[in-house]
Order: sequence, then C-alpha cells, then structure tokens
Amino acid sequence: MSSLYRSTAIQADIIDDLSSYFKSSNSKEIAKNFASTIELIIIDEEDVYSKAQGEQILKDFFIKHPPVKTSIFHKINTNPNYRFGVILLSTSKETFRVSITMKKFNTNFLITELRIEPAKD
Repeated sequence: MSSLYRSTAIQADIIDDLSSYFKSSNSKEIAKNFASTIELIIIDEEDVYSKAQGEQILKDFFIKHPPVKTSIFHKINTNPNYRFGVILLSTSKETFRVSITMKKFNTNFLITELRIEPAKD
C-alpha cells in the first residue's frame, strides 16, 4: 500500500480511526493526529499544549478513566478543510462526550481542539 493511498484512506474516515484509538486508550496514535499545538479541554481543565504534553495528559485521562466502549455520535466530513466528530466514550463509571475539531494542514487533517466532558443524560 503506497503512503499516498494510505494517508488518503486514513484521512477519509479519521473520526472512525480516532474512535477505535479512544476505545483502546491509544494516546500515542491519537497524538499522532494532533496539530503542533492543541487546545485540550478535559472535564474542567482547559489549556493549549504541545503535541507531547497533549499525549501525556490524554494518557493520564485514560489511566483514571479506562474506556469500555466508544460510539460515534456525530460526524461532519463534507467540508474539504474541516472535520468534526463527537464520540461517546463509555468507562465503567461514566460516559464522556469527546468532541474533536480538525483542520486541514497541507494534505492532512490535524486535531486542533479536543474536548472531553461528562456526557449529559
């Protein structure tokens, strides 16, 4: 599989891939899709972080809240320069709503904002 094909195929349904990375607590794969700086909003903490800091914060979140399952709640993939997805992340104790905002940089969509908040019933 050529890398050109691979990146196009992956980018086509990046939200689906991210959903499976969240389900498997794979902060490393998620962080590969971060822009050079990322706005992270996790529960009540909000700040802008580097890619490496963002990965560490996500890793800490997964340690505190191990995922049980994920489901894609909403997806916008019709805009050529923008992607948005909402994933419901279930843990043994509670469900979180994960909102992912992505912008196109050159040929790839990168995450510019990641918001994890308790899902409202």
